[in-house]
Amino acid sequence: MTTYSAVRTTGIYCRPGCGAKPLAENVQTFELAAAAEAAGFRACLRCRPYRVAGTVADEAPELVCRAVQLIIAGVLDAAGEAALAARIGVSARHLRRMFHEHLGVTPDQFARSRRAHFARRLLDDSDLGIAEVAFASGFGSLRQFNRAMREVFRASPKELRDRRRKTDRLTADGGLVLRLPFTTPYDWEAMSAFLKANAIPGVESVEDGTYRRTITLDGEPGLLEIGPGGPDHLLLQAHLPFWEGVIHVVDRAARLVGLETDTSTARQFLSTDPEIGPLVAARPGIRVPGAWGPFEAAVQAIVRNPPAPDEVGGPRDQGAVRREPGRAHEVSGEVVRGVGDADEVLRKIVEVYGIAVPGLGFGLTHLFPGAEALRGVEPVAGLAREVAEGNLELECRSPEELGRRLEQVDGVSRRAAQLVVMRLGGRDAWPLEGDAGHLSPWRSLAAFHLGQSVVGAGLE
Repeated sequence: MTTYSAVRTTGIYCRPGCGAKPLAENVQTFELAAAAEAAGFRACLRCRPYRVAGTVADEAPELVCRAVQLIIAGVLDAAGEAALAARIGVSARHLRRMFHEHLGVTPDQFARSRRAHFARRLLDDSDLGIAEVAFASGFGSLRQFNRAMREVFRASPKELRDRRRKTDRLTADGGLVLRLPFTTPYDWEAMSAFLKANAIPGVESVEDGTYRRTITLDGEPGLLEIGPGGPDHLLLQAHLPFWEGVIHVVDRAARLVGLETDTSTARQFLSTDPEIGPLVAARPGIRVPGAWGPFEAAVQAIVRNPPAPDEVGGPRDQGAVRREPGRAHEVSGEVVRGVGDADEVLRKIVEVYGIAVPGLGFGLTHLFPGAEALRGVEPVAGLAREVAEGNLELECRSPEELGRRLEQVDGVSRRAAQLVVMRLGGRDAWPLEGDAGHLSPWRSLAAFHLGQSVVGAGLE
């Protein structure tokens, strides 16, 4: 967990490792940069704390973590704290109290700090104009942007751009390049191996250690590339139709590759287990992979993990995927003879129901289809209908409730439900067999370590 040190005599806060040496009695610590800013401190110009990963403590309550994920997704861009609280089923007053208690800030202060820090990174890394930086960072107006930057950094955006160092600027042949900071240790080799083994054909690919995928931004197609950058960051290259709201694209990319979590508490807990402990010690940088989109993650989990005959609700033989050669599998009335591999079923779903995006290369050909397009497509028709009709919201439920609700859907196995919960940020999911109560509340990370140790590329 990154801890920020604020010096009362100077009014400045720093990240770990800064060369400043204040007297200990003058130092106050904060777990979030936003909390230091809310207390009246400004960012150090030497260590630039906005360039490190600002993760929420992994022991924070699930309600707070869910609210943070919704803020990252942009809920507060066009609505207030009351709307955010309603999304997770609590009062605005209770939500503010929980944020104050566990993060030291209000939801609005947390969101403003994230926008300001992201804008500062754009001012350093990119050549986007001031107005483009403002709207890319989620600010509603230039006036709001200028005010926030002066409050957080005590300087105007133009002054901050003029201060950037020569080594900050990133360039590439097309697209926008940004650093994705992470707290060490971080194991990109393990993450990229998982993403490669579980890539959705036509939508995702991994070549030479670089992950690529198609995305849609307000209905327009785009392309993301994520690969190694430096000892404390990955590099993201985004090819998008416009830059407005790109902060949320970057945040989703970071969540996909596990950068939004800090596993220090989980690692400490799991290190005492005789089976998991040696795995954690051998690869301490392993993170649980996230997902680009909840519906996409759920479809993938269902196709790869069909219900057993004795499970509630399934399977429906028309489309349940089996790894048996020669078996016929149905994709919305069209029988795919001899398809015994889940990748081929996913490929067929993407090719038939996804929107084609030509000319990208790297095996990327389509956007992943939405729930409405897959309402009649087995083996995911049950899930698609529930989502399309508004009966199942995948992002706002607690992990436990989401797991239970998914298992009630036709064609969803217990293992698939737990994989979805795990990839959507549930820290205590258990998609494996057997009892693992002794590993709670960090079973997701334990399960992923076990999956890596057995097959080298994760669970799905």
